[in-house]
Amino acid sequence: MVLTLSETKRSRHPDLYRKMAKLGEMPDWSYLQHELLVLIVRRLNLIEDFLNIGTVCKSWHSVAIKDNFNSDLPRAPWLMIDDEEEEEDGTTCKKFFSLYNGMILMKRNPKASGKRCMESMGWLIAVDGEISLLHPFSGVQIELPHQNTTEDYETNRTSNPWTFIWKAVLSANPSHTTDYVLMVIEGDLRFRSFWRPGDLLWTRIRKQNFSTFFIDVVYFDGRFYAINSNGSVHAWDVTGPERPKTHIIAQLLHTYVKQYYILHSLGSLFVVVQRSGSFMLPKDNWDSEEEETYVVYAFETTDFLVFQVDLTTGKVTQTENIGDSAFFLGFNASLSVQASQFPGIKANHIYFTDSYLDMYRHVIEGSLDMGVFNLADGSIRPHYEGFALSRVCPPICVTPTLC
Repeated sequence: MVLTLSETKRSRHPDLYRKMAKLGEMPDWSYLQHELLVLIVRRLNLIEDFLNIGTVCKSWHSVAIKDNFNSDLPRAPWLMIDDEEEEEDGTTCKKFFSLYNGMILMKRNPKASGKRCMESMGWLIAVDGEISLLHPFSGVQIELPHQNTTEDYETNRTSNPWTFIWKAVLSANPSHTTDYVLMVIEGDLRFRSFWRPGDLLWTRIRKQNFSTFFIDVVYFDGRFYAINSNGSVHAWDVTGPERPKTHIIAQLLHTYVKQYYILHSLGSLFVVVQRSGSFMLPKDNWDSEEEETYVVYAFETTDFLVFQVDLTTGKVTQTENIGDSAFFLGFNASLSVQASQFPGIKANHIYFTDSYLDMYRHVIEGSLDMGVFNLADGSIRPHYEGFALSRVCPPICVTPTLC
């Protein structure tokens, strides 16, 4: 459901509006005193209300500024989907779907059009050969070195430029500081490389075992942690001028998995194993240009396993209860929120989006494998009724912030 701000007011106070209409006394909200508007805006907690209020009229737009919004409150992620309808200039809108109240916000952002996007701390990492940090709501853009400035680019490049960066994670929010690091998993062999503001190229962190590749990375308590395809958890910091050295701090028993994720929640580090089965897609969902003999397989999540990592001992313990937490996994930075702070978010659940990039090159309707997993009973239900038609940018979760 898409509601404008005025429609929302009328739905909440229908009797008042009917009486005012009969008396011919419909108010002109644009003439509210500036000081009163500031007081109203400062009482808003939902960022979607804050973004909507700036579209009402010029006077309301003038008070919808970052200084009038309580940006310190925790935020639950939205689902970002590339909308299928193109604008006259060929760009598409980003559709933001609130996972806790069902509201939809359409945002046109030409700088992200045609690019694959990942997310960290409310910023998009937009990739199509060129790489940039892009704030989805303000349009602020930070240009980063081209992907061809990574080490051994020609031998490590991917078949499509938008798949070169697998995952990207910030150490701090660029809206608040210039002292941050962007860590990425890059290339065909999934190396780890990082960039600091002012760097002209990417710095690679060397790995000893070339038979494994890194899958996910997180920044927690002053260090980066990553998990590789063998289930090894690596830790390192980038505080000094020297090239970082990594240490293996934990090892999961390796079984067939679709995906590993790593994240922190309430002061602890967790690894999540996503398991799946494969199935052949029906031909009516194949790209019409594909050969008739071509077979397209997709993966469908069956369940998740959650493990808590003791950073002191390296012990890994499986748990079936993450308490009041809800995890958000996909091509966004893996994230946990406290569900009790958001009425529509379910505790002890995992919200996930499709992470099988290869499928998007072959199918008409993407986002086939996303939903909400209940750790208590193992059930999976959808969190969004619809498809993503972009071949480049699968759906991701985005934490709404102001820049």
